[in-house]
Amino acid sequence: MTHPENKVHNDLTKQIQQNLAGLKDCISAISRNAGRSNEDIKLIAVSKTQPVEAVRAALEIGHRDFGENTIQDALTKIPQTRNLPITWHFIGHLQSRKAKEIPGNFQWLHSLDNLSLAGKLDNACRQEGSGSLNILLQVNITQDPNKFGIEPGQLDHFMEQLLEQDFSYLIFRGLMTIGPYTDDEADQRRYFSGLRELRDQCRNRFGLTQFTELSMGMSNDYPAAIREGATMIRIGSAIFGERQ
Repeated sequence: MTHPENKVHNDLTKQIQQNLAGLKDCISAISRNAGRSNEDIKLIAVSKTQPVEAVRAALEIGHRDFGENTIQDALTKIPQTRNLPITWHFIGHLQSRKAKEIPGNFQWLHSLDNLSLAGKLDNACRQEGSGSLNILLQVNITQDPNKFGIEPGQLDHFMEQLLEQDFSYLIFRGLMTIGPYTDDEADQRRYFSGLRELRDQCRNRFGLTQFTELSMGMSNDYPAAIREGATMIRIGSAIFGERQ
């Protein structure tokens, strides 16, 4: 006889794996229709508020990239997955005082938007001795006062300031944004194409050969993001269900 707790665990694992497999099929179809390869698009499974068992369920079918929004929640899972082949992405707003928690726990940070934080991350990497950290700059592409991020018109100046500092441990890899709160795909695509243009301008102006990433698109707008060149999409509820 199956123990009730085991049945719940098995049901959770099966549902997550089905959701993930279905989502990857959708990504492949959208990519193909957009003339892109799905191999050029990294799916980041946003595991915020989910138990570590949910992460393990996705890992069982080969998923490797997971995203967390808060340090407190992330540190309930990451220590339990130290020896597993996982790449952790910090995708939420990060307070400068918590910068020390990023090196050694995360390989990517998607939300850099101020110089002070950059300095603290670089120092934390040096002290931790965990090597370099991949960095995306968060751009407030919709210029929404309720969102974090660099204003589009300030990005060039911000990049100049970053590069003047010669941060040894930070590798600037591209841009991240949160799209508009709308179901209008034309509107979504307009903003996402704007982020792509900003990335290309930065890459060319500053000669940044590794500045190739576009982290954009979530459960409600990832098709538009893929069509406009997203290289990373951040999806939670479509994989794990509604937040707990």
